[in-house]
Amino acid sequence: MAAARQAIAERGPRRLTLSAVAAAAGVSRPTLYRWFPTKDDLLAAVTTVEKQQFDVGLEIAIESHRAPARRLDAALRYLVLYLDASKGPNPIGVDPAYALQSLERMLTPQVDALVRLLDDALDEIPSVGCGQITRDQAAEVLVRLAYSHYVVPSAEPEMLLMTIRRFAGLATRSLRQAAG
Repeated sequence: MAAARQAIAERGPRRLTLSAVAAAAGVSRPTLYRWFPTKDDLLAAVTTVEKQQFDVGLEIAIESHRAPARRLDAALRYLVLYLDASKGPNPIGVDPAYALQSLERMLTPQVDALVRLLDDALDEIPSVGCGQITRDQAAEVLVRLAYSHYVVPSAEPEMLLMTIRRFAGLATRSLRQAAG
């Protein structure tokens, strides 16, 4: 999977070949073909692994935090940094259509993971807490904000994170109170 993801990042899926992935992975072509008979099978497997990695990474990011505001803050940091870490420096430039399709495929599973794992922590967002929007809607807005950093990278991800924290109603003062 790592070799396939690297090849996709470097070449894009259209120029991806199973032979190149086999060589990069250090396995024979017949071995790779046994597990992934077609390029579409390999791309589907990569998508499945990415969904699992997102869920596991989000769980790890929030698991040590008890207070809802701290869990939400850890999730926001994870969202902003996840795509940078998993997709490389310029995935849009390699194959824009595939990159956008990938985001579209991942949107619902990532929103669902946020809602499932954060649960009441999403109520920390003022518009959720007062009933103006649902937890699902808030999670979707947060994922879409993180995607904006992926599509048009922020020169300063920490500034973007600070802005998203403020949008979500998390100020430094409230995080200190939640920790105490």
